[in-house]
Amino acid sequence: MTDHDSQRNTRHKKAMQKLKSHVDEKVAAADEERGLMLVFTGNGKGKTTAAWGTVTRALGYGYRVAVVQFIKGLWECGEREKLMADDNLEVAIMATGFTWDTQNRESDTAACLEVWEQAERMLADPEVYLVVLDEITYMLKFGYLDINRVRDALNNRPAEQTVIITGRNAHRELVEMADTVTEMNEVKHGFNNGLKARRGIDF
Repeated sequence: MTDHDSQRNTRHKKAMQKLKSHVDEKVAAADEERGLMLVFTGNGKGKTTAAWGTVTRALGYGYRVAVVQFIKGLWECGEREKLMADDNLEVAIMATGFTWDTQNRESDTAACLEVWEQAERMLADPEVYLVVLDEITYMLKFGYLDINRVRDALNNRPAEQTVIITGRNAHRELVEMADTVTEMNEVKHGFNNGLKARRGIDF
């Protein structure tokens, strides 16, 4: 080993020791344990995929999970198809599909409120460890749901229950309420260059 390699290894070891000390301090300071509120927003791809990944994780530990799909429910969904056999998973779907396809505010609002009632039941159930409100941000943006009603259900949920909210342009109150907010930014998307969504990859 050369002197240069030895010095490099020494610098690396010191840097890793410093990093470990910093991480250990953070871990030690994190002493509060409760359910979380996570928001996956932004115009980048992967928000719903990330939520389903967490659903898979929770189911893997044997927890009860509930998913409400406000927009993509009529689409094929590989994760949903794979996981529906798990007795610990409940999925509720807004049956109208994409609101820009139906173009009927009255029927879309009625469908939204119908599935939201199921979401309220899930959010009140202490046996449900994780609730995913997929694409609910659109329901608030289009005025199908009242933010006050959503906020009350979130605030009054069981202390151990975690909620994941997905969708673009998350309402500012949801962002303020959240423990963790992840914004997915689009750098490049094949769809904008004429590439179709691919089964098993995009859905």
